[in-house]
This record gives sequence, structure tokens and C-alpha cells, in this order.
Amino acid sequence: MNVLIFGGTTESRILSGILRDRGATVTVCVATDYGREEQAQEEGIRILAGKLPKEKKVHLFAQMDLCIDATHPYAEHITSSVREACISSGTPYYRLLRERSQPEDAVLVPDAAAAAKYLSEKEGNILLTTGGKELSAFSILPPRRLYVRILPTCEALAECEKMGIPHRNIIAMQGPFTQELNQALLHQFSICYLVTKDGGTAGGFPEKAAAAKACGAEVILLQRPAERGLSMDEILSLCDRFQREAKLPNN
Repeated sequence: MNVLIFGGTTESRILSGILRDRGATVTVCVATDYGREEQAQEEGIRILAGKLPKEKKVHLFAQMDLCIDATHPYAEHITSSVREACISSGTPYYRLLRERSQPEDAVLVPDAAAAAKYLSEKEGNILLTTGGKELSAFSILPPRRLYVRILPTCEALAECEKMGIPHRNIIAMQGPFTQELNQALLHQFSICYLVTKDGGTAGGFPEKAAAAKACGAEVILLQRPAERGLSMDEILSLCDRFQREAKLPNN
């Protein structure tokens, strides 16, 4: 069975390793070299990084028995393009959903722009943990108020510099992080507001929320897009069924 996984997430690494061990031929597509580096922890899996040319994408999908979208819950544009490619190629498409969190006392906002507007009416230091792509939405705020935790990549650092974020305010680290480390950062920089996405357990959201509560910081949560899909167990059961049917003799 040939399986195509679009990933770059913790779930995609776990899923690809399990399917490989169960005998599937697995190809994982990731958006960046950082994603390639993380996925490479699982050996025996073909990894494709970066944007695929249309011709290569058509050829790739035609070789697959099914496609699993295990991208980040907030990567709507990638999910949309993967789904469309599956429809065009006739490849079965399945969405792996990350479990949602049940935040307590968080301020829910629809997007980064709404979070920035809310914070423009407040005072105090802000820790942004939403990633480099959302940084521009916070340009309405004084850069000195912003402490930014980003991946240690050139692209993310370039976004910070474009925004005029003071270098002393940039925390370039790879997560997820423990509650203790989150608390240390909140304390170190006198953070009043923690802006985050609902990355679920895999993304370290419970540790962020617990740290903010312990430090008296308010959590500003960008709501996750509504979508339908399957759990990890459901995806694995589905793949097992595909594997069994592929071994049945033709009538």
C-alpha cells in the first residue's frame, strides 16, 4: 500500500512511523527544510520538502492508494490545496484531526488581527507564540511590547526584523515546551498576555495555559478553524482496512 502524508507535525511523524512498521510504503510531504529535518527522525520514509510543481504533484498522487492530511490545524490553505489535488486525481483523501483543547479563562478571538486589536487597548508585555506568519498582524502595537517565540529559522528571524522587534525580545526555540520553561519565560520578561493557537496536547497548549495561570498572565487564544476529520486511531483502522483489501485476490 502506498500512502501519501502531508505533514510537518508531531502526528505526521508518529503516523508515518507506524504505517512504515505495518508494511506500507510511505511518502511524507513537508513545506520546509525544518519540516524535513524533523521528519527525518523516522527512517525508511521518503520525504519531499517544498512546493511541488503541478506535473510532479499529478504524477505523485497517481501513484498513491490514499492521502492523509496531517498538517497543522491552522494551515487551512494547505488543507484546501491537498483536498483539491485528491479530488482531481481521484485519490482517497482523509483528514487527521488534532484533539481540541478545553481552555479555561482564555480570551477567544477569531484571528491574529482581532488579538492585536484587543491588546491595543491593554497595557503590558505580550508573548507571541503564534508563529512568524502572523507577526504582521501585530504591527499596530509598539514593537518594544512584543516578545516573540519563533522557530530558529532564517525566515522567522527575518519576519521579526521586518517588524522591528528588538533582538533582545526574540526567543528562537523549537517546542513544544514544558510548563516550567514557559513559566520561566513569562517571569523573565514580565509577560501580561500570552497569545497562542490551540495546538492541542501535541503542540504544548496545556503547558502554556498552566504556566500562564501560575504567572497571572492572560491567555489570548486564536480560535481553530472548524473542520471535519478522523482521530489517529480511526486513521490507523482505515489504513489497516486498505492494507487488507489490497492483499485480497481479484475475483
